[in-house]
Amino acid sequence: MDGCASPARRSGQLASSFALHYDRHDQECLTDTQTRTAVLAFTMAHQSPMISIPKKGTDEVDWTTPIRNAIGQSYGENPDNYASEYAALQRCRQDAVRGAGSDLTARDLLYKYFGQLELLELRFPEIRVNFPWRDAFTAKLIVQTSLAYEKASIIFQIAATHAAIAAAQSRSDPEGLKRAFYYFRCSAGMLTYINENFLHAPSTDLSREVIKFLVGVILAQATEVFLEKCRDEKKTNVLVSKVASQVASMYTALSEEVKEFMGKGIFDRNWVTVLQSKTKYFTSVMHYYRALADNTAGNYGEALVRLTQAESLAKEANRIASGFGSIFMPQMSPNLPPDAGQSLADLTKAHLGLVSERRAEAQRDNDLIYNAPLPPAETLPAVDKVGAATIVPIQEVYGTPEVQKVIGSDLFIRLVPLSVHESASVYSEEKAKLVRGEVEMAEGAAGEARSALDALGVKTGLGRFKAMVEGSVAGEDEIPAEVRRWKEDIGLIEEREGVEMLLERLRSIRDGVHGELDAYDHLFTQAPSAGLTKGLRADLKSHVQALEAADASDGQVRALWESVRGDIGLLLSDEAEQMFKDSVRNKHSRKESLLDLDMERDDEEKRKIGQLVEEIEERLGRLNKIEKERDQTLKDLKEKVQTDDVSHLLLLNRRNPNVEPTIFAAELEKFRPYQQRLGQTVLHQQAVLQEVTTLWKNLKDLAGRGEGARKWEERERRKKETIRRFSRARDGYMEVRDGIAKGLQFYTELSSLTATLRRNVRDFVSQRTVERDNIASEAEMKQRLSAPSKSMSPPPKPPPPPSSGLDNAFASMNIHGIWQLSPHFPASTGAVPSATTSAP
Repeated sequence: MDGCASPARRSGQLASSFALHYDRHDQECLTDTQTRTAVLAFTMAHQSPMISIPKKGTDEVDWTTPIRNAIGQSYGENPDNYASEYAALQRCRQDAVRGAGSDLTARDLLYKYFGQLELLELRFPEIRVNFPWRDAFTAKLIVQTSLAYEKASIIFQIAATHAAIAAAQSRSDPEGLKRAFYYFRCSAGMLTYINENFLHAPSTDLSREVIKFLVGVILAQATEVFLEKCRDEKKTNVLVSKVASQVASMYTALSEEVKEFMGKGIFDRNWVTVLQSKTKYFTSVMHYYRALADNTAGNYGEALVRLTQAESLAKEANRIASGFGSIFMPQMSPNLPPDAGQSLADLTKAHLGLVSERRAEAQRDNDLIYNAPLPPAETLPAVDKVGAATIVPIQEVYGTPEVQKVIGSDLFIRLVPLSVHESASVYSEEKAKLVRGEVEMAEGAAGEARSALDALGVKTGLGRFKAMVEGSVAGEDEIPAEVRRWKEDIGLIEEREGVEMLLERLRSIRDGVHGELDAYDHLFTQAPSAGLTKGLRADLKSHVQALEAADASDGQVRALWESVRGDIGLLLSDEAEQMFKDSVRNKHSRKESLLDLDMERDDEEKRKIGQLVEEIEERLGRLNKIEKERDQTLKDLKEKVQTDDVSHLLLLNRRNPNVEPTIFAAELEKFRPYQQRLGQTVLHQQAVLQEVTTLWKNLKDLAGRGEGARKWEERERRKKETIRRFSRARDGYMEVRDGIAKGLQFYTELSSLTATLRRNVRDFVSQRTVERDNIASEAEMKQRLSAPSKSMSPPPKPPPPPSSGLDNAFASMNIHGIWQLSPHFPASTGAVPSATTSAP
C-alpha cells in the first residue's frame, strides 16, 4: 500500500463559477489504491438512469389576424406591408413546437421563438390570441388568450428539452459529464423562472407545487452528476461523502414529496421507484465513503459500523432496483431511458458487492488487528452536506452571444411604437448636440492655429530665413504663380479674339449707325405736317444723342486700352519672366549672398539659423498631422453617430419607467473615446504652437536684423511692386474687354432701332402721298360738277410727287443742336437702347 500524500489543500470544481475549499482534517487520500481503482471502474461501467420532463402538446395558432388588427388599430399603418413578418412568425412557432425533438436543434428553435415572443410583447402587450396547450402530465387541453401563457409554455418546453439533453449524455466521457451538469442546471433555471414570474397557472404542469417538485428532481440529478465528477477526478473521500450526503438528502425529500402527487395521478409511478432506490443507494454511498475516510483517520470502529450501514442500505437499494428492473416497460415511461431498469439494478448490485467486500475486510482487520470498539449507529456523527448544483438563470442563458445569434433579428423591426420614436428623437438630438460641440471645438482649434501662425507670419516669412541659410536672394527662378496664371488666362482670351479685333468691330458698327443718322441732315428744309412727325423727330433726336454719348464712352475705353496695352504686351511676351527677375534683383548685376551682405555671418550662426528653420518646419508638419488626425476623428465620430440606433434598446426597456436618461447616458458613453481623442489633439496643438512661437522669436532675434534683413525687405518690396503693376494691367485689360462688349451690344441695338425708324418714316410718307392724291381727286371732281361745262377750263395738274419720299419727308426735320447726355444713356422716351458702354 502507498502512504498518504502531503496534506496540501484540495479543491473540487463545483460549477463554472463555484469552488469548494476544505480544512486540513478533511484533506486525506485513500489508503488502498486497489479500492480506489475498483470504485472508479464500477461507476464508469454503470450509469445511473436520469429522469427527464415530459413535453406539452399544442395545436396550430393563428398569429396573422390578431397582429394585423393590432397594427391597423394601434399603429395606423397598412397591415399588408407586414405579410412576410406574419408568415415568418407563424413558421417560427411551427418549427419550435410541432415535431421538434429533444436535441440541440430543438433547443435552438425554442430559443428563437421565445426571443421573438419577448420582442413581440413589447409592441403588442395587449394582444389576444388563442393558445391551445395540453398538460404535460394529464394531457388536458387548456386554451388561454394571454401572451404570458404562451411564454410560460415555451419556457416549460425549453426546460424539458434541457433535461432531455442532459439525461441523454454519456457521462463516462468528461465532456458529456460537463454537458449533463450544465443542462440540468439550465433546466432548473427555466422552471424556477416560471414559478417566479407566472403566478396564476391555468394547468397542472405549470402549478407552483409541480414546478417546485420538478426543480428538486432536476437539481438532485445535477448534484448526482457532480458526485460522479468528483469520483472520476478522484477527489478526497471526505468530499465525496459530503456530496453524496447532499444527493441522498435531496432524493429522500423527493421520495416523501412524490407520494403526495401519486394519489392525483400526475407523475409516472416508475419515478417513485427510481427515487426510492436512489435514496437508499446514495445514502449507502455516503456511509461507504465516510467509512473510508474514518479508516484512513484511524477510526476503525466507526468505519466498520458505517460499512455495515452502507451494506444494509445497498441491499435495500438493490432489492428495489431488481424488482423495478423486472417489471419496467420503456413504452410506459418515455421519460426514463429504455434501459433504466437494468442499469439501475446493475448499478446497485455492483455497489453492493463492493461494499460487502470492503465490510468483510474491515471486519477481519478489526478482529485480528485493531480490536476497536463498535459504537452504536445512532451515535455516529451526521455527514455534512455540500450543495454543488445551482440553477443557471434564464437571463444568463439568453445573455450569451450564441443564443442572441440563434434568436436573430427582430421580425417586426420595421414596426416601432410612437413612444419609442419620440424617445429615439430625443436621443438623436443629444447625439447632434454632442457632435455640434465637438465640431465647434475642432473648428475653433483649427482657426486658432491659423490665426496664431498668420499673426506670427511664419508661413510667409520662413522662406526668407531659408534663403539666408542657402546664401542666395532666392525667388529668381520664376514669376509668381498668380502672375503666371494671369498671363495664361489673358493669352487664351487674346487667341480667341483680341482687343484690337473687338475695337475694329466696334468702329465698323458705330460708323454704320452714323451713316444712317447723318444721311438726311441737309435735306430737312421743308415744312411738312409737324404734328404728325413729332414722334419720328423725337426718336431721331434720341438716337443722335445716344450715339454722341457712346462716342465719348468709346474714347474712354480706347484711352484705357492705350494705358495698359504696353504692360499687357509685356506680360504676354517671353520677356515677362526676365523682367520679373530684374525687378527682384539688386541694382548690382552680380548675385549677392544675404549672409555676405549681413556682415558675413560665420558658419556657426548659419548653422543655428538652419537648425531653427528645420525645427519650425518640423513643428509645422506636426500641426498638419494633428489637424488631419482631428479631421479623421471627427469624421469617425460622425459616422458612428449616424449609424447608432437605440430604438431596439428603447423597445426592450419600454416597460421600465423613466429609464431613458439612464439609457441615453450609457449609450453616449460609447462616443467618449472620440471626444477624448479630439480633446488630446487640442492640447497637443496648443503645446506645438507654443513651441513654434518660441522658436520663431529666437529665429527673428538671431537673423532678423542687419543688412541681410534690409536687403530681403527691399527685394520683397520691388517684387510686390512688380506684381501690383501687372495686376493693374490685368484689371484694366478686363475692363476694356467688358466695355467693348457692352459697346458692341449697344451699337447692335441702336442699329436695329435706326432701321426701325427708317421703316416708320417710309410708311408715313407713303400714307401721306396716298392721302394727298385722294384729296386732290375729290376736289377736282367737285369743281367739275359745280362749274358750267363750256366755260369751265381744265383744272391744273397736281404737282409731281417728290423724287424721294423719305428725303422729302425729312426735308423739314432739323437735328442740329446739342443735348448733353450721359454716355450711351439718351434721355428720350423713344425706343433707344439702354446704356451699355461707359468709361471704366
